[in-house]
Formats: sequence, C-alpha cells, structure tokens
Amino acid sequence: MRPDRPTAEELLGAVEESLRDKVMPATEGQISFHARVAANVVGAVRREIAQSPGIEEDQITRLRALLNHDGSLEDLNRELCNQIRAGERTLSGEKLIEHLRKVSIENLGVDNPRYSAYKKAVSGDLV
Repeated sequence: MRPDRPTAEELLGAVEESLRDKVMPATEGQISFHARVAANVVGAVRREIAQSPGIEEDQITRLRALLNHDGSLEDLNRELCNQIRAGERTLSGEKLIEHLRKVSIENLGVDNPRYSAYKKAVSGDLV
C-alpha cells in the first residue's frame, strides 16, 4: 500500500457515507431502497476487511484448543462441523458453547453492529 493513497477501508467508508448522506436523501422509493442496501453491503465489507484478521486468529486459537491440533481455519471448522454432525461432539462442552457464542457475536459485529442483540452481547447483558 502506498502512503499517498487511501486504504480500502477508507475508500469503502467514503462510498458508504456518500450513499447514506447524498444518494438516499436525494432519492425515494426503489432507488433509495437500493442505495440503502448498497450502503449496508459496503459497510459490511468495510467491517470485514478491518476485523477479519483478528477474528480469524481468535477463531483458529479457540479451534486448536477444542480439537487439540493445528490447521487452517477452514479445515478446523470443517472438522468441528463433521464431529458435531456425527454426534462425536455435543453442546455439553463449555469450550464449544463459548466458541460458538463468540463466533456468533463476531459475525454480528461484522454483519450488523447496530443490532440490539449484538450490543447486549458485547456489553455483557446477553446470557
């Protein structure tokens, strides 16, 4: 990345802001709706770019602890899913429940951080 250019996150932020602050107020009906959808998609992509490296590393760490070996995020997730599907692993394990809860919260943080359940979860109010 060159220091004289905006980052991908900055560019996406500018597009999202333009859609929300310029296009949506200046349009109505279907065009305004499509601008809102586009702004939401751009926002989700921006958050995913910003948050994914940390989220993926945290998930790999938790999965390695659950499965007791190394591997890629994709491989570890596939193995865990296969174990659950085969009945080899149940939701009685506290580590597994905690991992699944964290994955859900991390996904909400990327997809829709304004969602009330996400806000409750990160504030500790969600059981």
